[in-house]
Amino acid sequence: MTSTVSAMFDRYSDAKAAINRLEAAGIPHDNISIVSNDAEHRQHHGTDDATGTGAGTGASLGTLIGGGAGLLAGLGLLAIPGLGPVVAAGWLASTALGAGVGAATGGLVGALTGAGVDEADANVYAEGVRRGGTLVTVRAEDSMAAQAADILDDHGTIDIDERQSSWRNEGWSGTYNPDDTTGTRTTGTSTGMGAAGMGAAGLGSSPMGAGTLRDDDSAIAGTTDSDMDERRRRTRIHGSNPGL
Repeated sequence: MTSTVSAMFDRYSDAKAAINRLEAAGIPHDNISIVSNDAEHRQHHGTDDATGTGAGTGASLGTLIGGGAGLLAGLGLLAIPGLGPVVAAGWLASTALGAGVGAATGGLVGALTGAGVDEADANVYAEGVRRGGTLVTVRAEDSMAAQAADILDDHGTIDIDERQSSWRNEGWSGTYNPDDTTGTRTTGTSTGMGAAGMGAAGLGSSPMGAGTLRDDDSAIAGTTDSDMDERRRRTRIHGSNPGL
């Protein structure tokens, strides 16, 4: 059986590094997916899309999963229902586009819940992408799920519980709404965030608003075992899904 492992990143570069490590660890690239609304990377794909597909035309399933060259080779600018143009590749992006499923299950929230992700978490992930974040999801055999989660955490995953608490303080309802403009990221920096764009004591500034310090080498240097245990809870492992 397989589990769905999910993690949100503030920076596309961190997600990319995590994906490279996942593939190096032996997880097939067709079991990994990325959906990113990073403004700089989205603009690049909007003007110089190596796959030759644009947000208006979508992409083939073969393009989305990267063929034999790895997941990131399949990146393209895609128009996901209810989310708009994002840079994406992989199985979750395919499902969110409605490939092989009915229109009623299209969209990122529907794709995530269909893969076994809790509905509340799915709404947070969709909101995070809307605000400029990058979502990585992995279909992993149960024996590999913990290793996949460790790899993702090593590259700077965010604490989605803390992040959604900050968003709720700004007025977010907890349910993804594509028409919501709260905290919308329109350029390389946050807009509409005000003072909430900084974490406690002014630390942890991020594209998606208030949050924790990114887990790069400087952030985790000198951490205790309990700190590491806390960090390990940021990536979610969503049950066993025999149908995936």
